[in-house]
Amino acid sequence: MPNDSMVIDRVGLDRLVDVLREHGYRVIGPQVRDGAIVLGELESGARLPAGWGVETAPGRYRLHRRTDEAVFAHSAGPGSWKQFLHPPRRKVLDIGPDLQTEPVEDVPVRSAFLGVRGCDLASIAILGRVLGGGAHPDSSFTARRKDLFVVAVNCTEPGGVCFCASMGTGPGVSAGYDLALTERVDAEGHRFLVDVGSEDGAEILAELTARSADAAEVMQARAAVSAAADRMGRAMPEVDIRALLRDSRESPHWQDVASRCLTCGNCTMVCPTCFCTTTEDVTDLTGDHAERWEHWSSCFELDFSNLHGGSVRQSGESRYRQWISHKLSTWYDQFGSSGCVGCGRCIAWCPAEIDLTAEVTRLAELAEESDHAHQ
Repeated sequence: MPNDSMVIDRVGLDRLVDVLREHGYRVIGPQVRDGAIVLGELESGARLPAGWGVETAPGRYRLHRRTDEAVFAHSAGPGSWKQFLHPPRRKVLDIGPDLQTEPVEDVPVRSAFLGVRGCDLASIAILGRVLGGGAHPDSSFTARRKDLFVVAVNCTEPGGVCFCASMGTGPGVSAGYDLALTERVDAEGHRFLVDVGSEDGAEILAELTARSADAAEVMQARAAVSAAADRMGRAMPEVDIRALLRDSRESPHWQDVASRCLTCGNCTMVCPTCFCTTTEDVTDLTGDHAERWEHWSSCFELDFSNLHGGSVRQSGESRYRQWISHKLSTWYDQFGSSGCVGCGRCIAWCPAEIDLTAEVTRLAELAEESDHAHQ
């Protein structure tokens, strides 16, 4: 693999999409649709959201036109890459009239993800441990992740709800990519610094028209990414969050959150690492054929955890506490890391404008007040 960074121009980015398609990849990337920047199949680089940015805040997401033609100068949209590795809904069994079952063969198309941010690159790695690891890996997930080609993007313009820097997942990308791009738009033109992360990435780059980056270009690109860390819209408090949530099980703040939370589950649906599913069987009108489907589920649903006596968590207070405690604390015990990557989606897409970072900060303040009161 070449060690030196290379540079491609805007035409080269379009050519990258074409080359990946020529190699048999289904290319997935950002595009403008339905008032948002969403992820979907790219037939060409022309579908990329050139000249579009976003404004985000708690409960708010708005597109706006930029004064330049930057392609990746926007923060996370409502969809994450999870939907292509862990589909929202898929059929797992066909069931015949005599209750014989036939598993549905899962043959995913080889995919290339174009435009994966540091936070989302971390989320793919987390899902790899959750769904692809352990004694019983999810065969559907592992099949989709196999031979995945990742074109990552270093973030230089974080959004208003981003807090990846405080979670250690961005704004720069880490391991797990084949190619990594850093977009630069200035008086010298529109170009992308390219770093190679794998042999497959080197082979694809070799088919593009690229030149070696000079030292000044590399330094400026790295500096832009570093500067983005200081412009995050949000940050988690610098406390031991695992211990904080463990010790805050009886905090009155959960009641305050519950008074605002609609328990709609939006936060779990847009989260790039929430992985819970449930199954349902559906039959045709004759009763001769049935199908078993797997679909995403949420710990905010009343019937998510049921024992013989009914729902385990009937209050909104207990369901929100369960979600945040698992995501930020007990996830470590299960999977060795936090389940949060700091993308901010749960904040932007919460209709009640609940801010995860603000709630954790408030818990930390209450814990500190309690400590002072007992001294």
